[in-house]
Amino acid sequence: MRVLFMGTPHFAISSLEALLKTGYRIVTAVTQPDRPRGRSLKPVPPPLKDFALRHGIPVFQPETLRSDKVQREISLLKPDIVVVVAYGKIIPSWLIELPRYGCVNVHASLLPKYRGAAPIQRAILDGCTMTGITTMLMDQGLDTGDILLQSAIPISPDDTLGSLEDKLSKLGADLLLSTLEGLSKGAITPIKQDHKDATYAPKIEKDETRIDWSLPADGIRNLIRALNPSPGAFTFYKGKRLKIWWAELMPNAKFQISIRELGMIIDVDANKGFIVACGRGQLLMVEVQPEGKRKMTAAEFCRGYGVKAGEKIERRIT
Repeated sequence: MRVLFMGTPHFAISSLEALLKTGYRIVTAVTQPDRPRGRSLKPVPPPLKDFALRHGIPVFQPETLRSDKVQREISLLKPDIVVVVAYGKIIPSWLIELPRYGCVNVHASLLPKYRGAAPIQRAILDGCTMTGITTMLMDQGLDTGDILLQSAIPISPDDTLGSLEDKLSKLGADLLLSTLEGLSKGAITPIKQDHKDATYAPKIEKDETRIDWSLPADGIRNLIRALNPSPGAFTFYKGKRLKIWWAELMPNAKFQISIRELGMIIDVDANKGFIVACGRGQLLMVEVQPEGKRKMTAAEFCRGYGVKAGEKIERRIT
């Protein structure tokens, strides 16, 4: 089976690697163009490009899939199937209709739940305890195609975006192999999604990454988990940005909080970190990163920055 693989981030690599190990012929890896990154704005290749080139797979990086030239070049590859794993752009109808087995998408949710760009982050943000992978036949809608196979896994209370991505990436690779085998044997019957049960997972916007201390402690902790390792949830300490990489719920909050104290440091533990008052409950900050500095334990931060109870950490000095 001639496979055209389309993907961009690390999440896609496990699926491509699984196809290679199983002997599928990857005719080309289509991925996003190199993008400028960092202070130097030097173009950086997407993770899938590096992996593909290391394994001798031709790489194609079109700016758009909607040009006649790109359509001609991809059509000449004559793929039997197109596999799409977090490619990052809408797939046009000519490409969906090109391969005889169609375009198969590996989506990181149990569709029709969490359609869209950020299903893993949104599931953690919402405090879900289960998620999974769906393989589906792509159509022109946003993750609305017929379901081929699904596999579910639990979300641990300590899962972050990074750890859950790793688990789902491996699960997606296994489910993709089962899907391609089933399709080649005619052993899978596509199932239409129940659209009335659909929910959506739009990408995370910048203003969502700032912590609102008036929210309940468990919701704030979910935000911190959902944005770790990127882009990170943040607040302010003495006018400087402070990223919070890990926090723990205080199970038996020992302080009574008034609304004026939301976002206030209500206790400092030299060995553990500092406790902040939230809309309902309190959070112990465990790992933080001051602006322009390395990640450190919150205990180190307290010692180095002279953190004291009674300070408000969300106040920004302009």
